[in-house]
Amino acid sequence: MLVIGEKINGMYKEVGKAIRGKDKGTIQKLAKDQVEAGADYLDVNTGPSSANPLEAMEWLVNTIQEVSAAPLCLDTTKPEVMEAGLRKCKGKAMINSTTGQQDKLDAFLPLAVKYNASIIGLAMDEKGIPRDATGRAEIALRIVAAAMEKGINLEDLYIDPLILPVNVAQTTAGHVLESLKQFKLLSDPPPKTVLGLSNVSQGTKTRELINRTYLAMAQACDLDAAIIDPLDDDLMDAMITADLLLNKNIYCDAFLKAYRKK
Repeated sequence: MLVIGEKINGMYKEVGKAIRGKDKGTIQKLAKDQVEAGADYLDVNTGPSSANPLEAMEWLVNTIQEVSAAPLCLDTTKPEVMEAGLRKCKGKAMINSTTGQQDKLDAFLPLAVKYNASIIGLAMDEKGIPRDATGRAEIALRIVAAAMEKGINLEDLYIDPLILPVNVAQTTAGHVLESLKQFKLLSDPPPKTVLGLSNVSQGTKTRELINRTYLAMAQACDLDAAIIDPLDDDLMDAMITADLLLNKNIYCDAFLKAYRKK
């Protein structure tokens, strides 16, 4: 499964402070630590604390690329900030994200084409997040159709059904699992699927347990990628083991060590 490291986000106090103070050391350590722990991509979000998000995005991309060749998942709702970051990326980037709203599709899909980037589509539109799997699938199909119209390879399209915190929207967890299965029936080849995992445990007292349990459940529903904390060893162990039990990796007694070496 594709692991997108979530830690370089200006919403975290330490990261926000580092962005404002242009503290390269803090950002570069987070980048290297996440890649060493198993992150395939690094999510990059300037957060709300930056007075100039465009400049902050450029600085973050350059700072990370000084010490890591890992591809970046640029996380912003502002097209101009997204393009500024994409221009600086040396490898194949990922756009995080568009929604099913037409103005968002019109803004972000052309950027994916222009910069040959992968893109995440959120199963929501101007009406918000649908209550059930059917509503999510309808928006996902709209995103798939728009991406195909632009000539985007569906291997580069990831659909996020949007998990909500279990303590305020408990029924959503089941709807999202059903959505993951339905998204695979939308096209041939199907789009890939992704989850911003930590949202499921937001505000709960047992976040780590909820995260790793739900990740394994989602993997059984053919989840392709997740935005997670790769520094959580128990979470990574659960992910690796779930892939093993789903016959995606070959068993050996040292399978955890073998996966990490890979």
